[in-house]
Amino acid sequence: MDDDAAGLKALGAGTTRYAYDRPDAGLLEAFANPFADPSRNRAGVDGTVRIEAPEFTSLCPLTGQPDFAVIIVEYRPDQLCVESKSLKLYLMGFRQYGEFHESCVNRIANDLVALLKPKWLKVEGRFTPRGGIAFWPTAEYGER
Repeated sequence: MDDDAAGLKALGAGTTRYAYDRPDAGLLEAFANPFADPSRNRAGVDGTVRIEAPEFTSLCPLTGQPDFAVIIVEYRPDQLCVESKSLKLYLMGFRQYGEFHESCVNRIANDLVALLKPKWLKVEGRFTPRGGIAFWPTAEYGER
């Protein structure tokens, strides 16, 4: 087993518990950033991670109608990177949860900053238009 996978709970677990009714930052897991390890990054390159989640859903907190979005997370890690399965499980928690678009993006950004303490992070929600209006809120942390 790769040292990066040591201590991860969701990845490779025999049984996965899915919860769709509330986002839970406790599901998020991280592993050591390979860009920060001189033995694995001899040239000292500075890496950026970009993740697209094209099937994000949440509910309008007033009408209960579903909202659909592509969530884009882009960040320059410091010591940690987010583990993708844990991020998927975390994002699935919004599926039956009522929250405005801006609040979803803000929550995701804050939860990832708390976990990763990145050099820079940006979360964008590209929500499908409703009533002819598209909302694409963005939350950004740190200096690019």
